[in-house]
Amino acid sequence: MLNLAPRLAPPAAAQALRQAGHPALLARLLAARGIQDAVEMKTRLAELLPFTQLMNAEAAGARLADAIEGQKRLLIVADYDADGATACTVAMRGLAALGARVEYLAPNRFEYGYGLSPEIVRLAAQRQPDLLITVDNGIAAHAGVEEARRLGLEVLVTDHHLPGDSLPECLIVNPNQPGCGFPSKHLAGVGVMFYVLMALRAELRRRGRFMNKQEPNLAELLDLVALGTVADVVKLDPNNRLLVSQGLARLRAGQGQPGINALFQVAGRRIERAASEDLGFMIGPRLNAAGRLSDMGLGIECLLAGDEARALQLATQLDQLNRERRTIEAEMQDQAVGLLESIRVEDGASLSLFDPAWHQGVAGLLASRLKDRHFRPTFVFAEGGDGRIKGSGRSIPGLHLRDALDRVDRLHPGLILRFGGHAAAAGLTLLRTDFETFANAFERVARESLTDADLTRVIETDGELHTAEFTLENAEALRNTVWGQGFPAPLFQGDFTVQSQRLVGDKHLKLRLAGAGISGDAMLFFQAKPLPERIRAAYRLEVNEWNGARTLQLNLAHWTGLNTPL
Repeated sequence: MLNLAPRLAPPAAAQALRQAGHPALLARLLAARGIQDAVEMKTRLAELLPFTQLMNAEAAGARLADAIEGQKRLLIVADYDADGATACTVAMRGLAALGARVEYLAPNRFEYGYGLSPEIVRLAAQRQPDLLITVDNGIAAHAGVEEARRLGLEVLVTDHHLPGDSLPECLIVNPNQPGCGFPSKHLAGVGVMFYVLMALRAELRRRGRFMNKQEPNLAELLDLVALGTVADVVKLDPNNRLLVSQGLARLRAGQGQPGINALFQVAGRRIERAASEDLGFMIGPRLNAAGRLSDMGLGIECLLAGDEARALQLATQLDQLNRERRTIEAEMQDQAVGLLESIRVEDGASLSLFDPAWHQGVAGLLASRLKDRHFRPTFVFAEGGDGRIKGSGRSIPGLHLRDALDRVDRLHPGLILRFGGHAAAAGLTLLRTDFETFANAFERVARESLTDADLTRVIETDGELHTAEFTLENAEALRNTVWGQGFPAPLFQGDFTVQSQRLVGDKHLKLRLAGAGISGDAMLFFQAKPLPERIRAAYRLEVNEWNGARTLQLNLAHWTGLNTPL
């Protein structure tokens, strides 16, 4: 059954947006996403929320300015996903441009796990830094900060993850820490680091550092900020949309980093037409592949590459890792289907799966796929060594995943060895022998938190397209708008007759559809089985580019057969 629910667009808001110059269709779509005034779609850099509102940003700027003036050695401690890699690159490029002596350390997830652990601090200390700067991690690094203090190292934490009951004893910049009134609570780790750099530049300006030379242009880092923000699937509130819009504009104008340009090249995407979906579905996964299967140092080096040849060499390696990742993920999905054959998924409120053969770096992707397929909050576990297993989870609306883990931890003290994350994604470590206990405890918490309605998938759409709206111009306008988490890309619905269909690439269907005054080509990816003659579908309106021609195309996201005439 396909449960489609059209979003409602308040007429007054849609009218105001049309009067402000937005095309009628786009105005309706924006109004349906809560936009009431054109100012909420601001894209000028001057309209960015000021760094002065971000708690401790100015203090961090002053501390870093002291370090630069004292020629202190700075060491960035990165994370192993796309947000961590871009945040590390922004820190490296930005701090170096502002005069710092800076290096980075990208821990291997399989050897050291996540975050600023005491082991990582001891590894970092071998570089003899004066100041450790975390990016996209550190808000829960109590033991790591204590170890750094024991070794005489100062720590500056820049992070965006939700804090626990207490904070590490060090200077912290995080919009989600208690007492921070920053209006945008959804900054990615790379966004937090970008704000720290703005504060640092302002402090250096105040100290007269740029009196005889030009200030570094931090806007040159915005393509990195855009990539990390979209790839980390943080909510695209107005401030994040502005950051992403600015980054995409730089990419389209040919002002991107050589590494990002190279990633577009190996992905077969045209950078002059870069869109937010390219960052999320094409570039981000290739960057993430390094952290999932190898070492994120490869991804960071690609982003740091100063020339096109070096960048392309590294991007090609990342592309190959991504191909390997897809193969591993497909095998794990097949194995998961086998595990679920003996389970009535609909009888439970959650899924927790473990297989000793599964790859730790791909567990989160499998959890996401299973969550989407079965519409249940899902944890997938893989071997973590030393009798431990590591789980990656993805959730559905209605269950805050980190809070759910906190509830499990309170019900069963000591069961979870460590955990952290967001509302939609989280990770944890258990003893292998405690898997069943955790699965039962998580099911209890999920069942207490979710209603039957919460566990019923409802696909929100933007209703039906009118004949006059089915235009290439509208498809272009949609492509050039920033969509993402919390600001979903438009999804339309309609009933169609399948006029023709054929298999392409051995696994996709190319269709010709007609219905309700609309007819055109369509694609249904990753399905080889033919469709019935009549269907109801939810689809995206997109631009298909082939051999220099640009035409309209419907990309089907969901469908069901119809038994009655259209």
